[in-house]
Amino acid sequence: MLTSGLVSVTFRKLSPKEIVALVAQGGLAAIEWGGDIHVPHGNTQAARDVKALTLDAGLKVAAYGSYYRVGQEKDANAFSFDAVVETAAALGAPVIRVWAGNRGSAQADEATWSLIEEESRRIAGLAAQANIRVAYEFHGGTLTDSNATALRLVKEVNHPNMGAYWQPLSHLPEADAMDGLKALTPWLANIHCYYWKEGVRCALAEGREAWASFLQHLRKTGKNLCILIEFVKDDEPASFLQDAAALRSWLLLL
Repeated sequence: MLTSGLVSVTFRKLSPKEIVALVAQGGLAAIEWGGDIHVPHGNTQAARDVKALTLDAGLKVAAYGSYYRVGQEKDANAFSFDAVVETAAALGAPVIRVWAGNRGSAQADEATWSLIEEESRRIAGLAAQANIRVAYEFHGGTLTDSNATALRLVKEVNHPNMGAYWQPLSHLPEADAMDGLKALTPWLANIHCYYWKEGVRCALAEGREAWASFLQHLRKTGKNLCILIEFVKDDEPASFLQDAAALRSWLLLL
């Protein structure tokens, strides 16, 4: 089943209450709450409050976007993964989204890979104790910045509680993006949904052809995934509402 939703950090300036109202207005069903502003790490009371806001509106908590960088916990200003798990549990999030380190794969040596792989297994085990899955964001500036490296990481970590997000990286042609989606399918946790053209944010409706292919593939997998809108044009709520209408219409046609 594919469930529509929003990544809350799309609107960092809006309060959780405003975001819940916007998602409900857009007719979507789920929210991935961000740990950098809406549900701060370690603030379990805020997490419980946001969970209540979400559920009371008839919506689902899709995930906790923690912004935890795997392998960096000992760095200055880093935060503990224990706090992340505690907050995600209070939020009722089934998935914790993390970043695979703090450098791109081209700049990472084998020691970096080993560190992130070892740390990934540790945090995946910690989250499993709370019945929460962990998943890497598919993102530049991390080890999951390409189809090949994202696949390498999940395979080498080889932990049943470690998965991956997917999103159409703007520099990849549609065929290459689809190749990455297919390769990561066994590990998929959620999808970030947007449409960029030549590095410029566009209305999601302009990506109809590409997203029709992506969503058809995802539907065929039979996986339960949230398709979460992010990066709306001009960061405007009105753009989100248009994108939400497009996503809803596509999911109805599948």
